Amino acid sequence: MTKKKALIMVDLQNDFCTGGNLAVPGGDEVVPLANQLQSYFDYVVATQDWHPQDHMSFATNHPHHSVGDVIVVEGMQQVLWPNHCIQNTKGAEFHPRLDRHKVCKVFHKGVDKKIDSYSAFFDNAHLRSTGLGEYLHGEHIEDVYIMGLASDYCVKYSSLDARHLGFQVYVIEDACRGVELHPGDIACSFAEMQAVGVKLVHVKEIVQANE
Repeated sequence: MTKKKALIMVDLQNDFCTGGNLAVPGGDEVVPLANQLQSYFDYVVATQDWHPQDHMSFATNHPHHSVGDVIVVEGMQQVLWPNHCIQNTKGAEFHPRLDRHKVCKVFHKGVDKKIDSYSAFFDNAHLRSTGLGEYLHGEHIEDVYIMGLASDYCVKYSSLDARHLGFQVYVIEDACRGVELHPGDIACSFAEMQAVGVKLVHVKEIVQANE
């Protein structure tokens, strides 16, 4: 029996693209790749950062702190970000050019104001599941392919958690873009993923394998 494959499209939202409050350099460039890739997968799921207005990751909610500062919240280190992907706002919506016809299910993350959720599977303390892992296991999916925004945060932590949950994980490297708060962050993130068994692939390889 052929193994089922799922494509996980991470946070292809307005606020992470050009003109957004937390625009990832080149973020828009992965949207056409997402559209191209979807037809090669049995299942396509998407994630959305879905923060309340008073989310503790927003620098505006911490007087005397600025974007990029690292503080401790609930015993965990937290990078402070601009306000982004606030529930039911334009910034939280999917990029308007993202084809969503094949999307089976959308998973929200970052919904608890007290803790961030970079991973598509869990919050940063692994206290709450988004339901994605349970959904994929329920559909008997073994191979997951991850792409989107951003390489050094949500893609990385989604990949690490997917490996922890027992999936064979492929990250589509050229269909990701990173924040790179510090020089080398993106390269270090890919190395960290590979160290736990994540395989890096490229769009061309997926297309060629399905021709």
